Amino acid sequence: MNKRGTGTVFCLIAALLYSVRYLCAAIYGSGESTTWIGGLDYVGYSIIAFSLISLVIGIVYLISAEREERKGKDIKEPTN
Repeated sequence: MNKRGTGTVFCLIAALLYSVRYLCAAIYGSGESTTWIGGLDYVGYSIIAFSLISLVIGIVYLISAEREERKGKDIKEPTN
């Protein structure tokens, strides 16, 4: 898998983790009489941290893939 694919997968994982936080809060709140904000407090912030980490890794991979592509184009193009 190339860097662009890896970066896309990490961004997808970040979106999945971000949505899992709200899904877990909804599942927790379905059996309680509290609001969904109380469910978010129960879930905690570790999922958000992992989501941000994977998003940053994904963006770094995407940027490095674009830089390598531009660098390759600069070298391959003949100058007249």
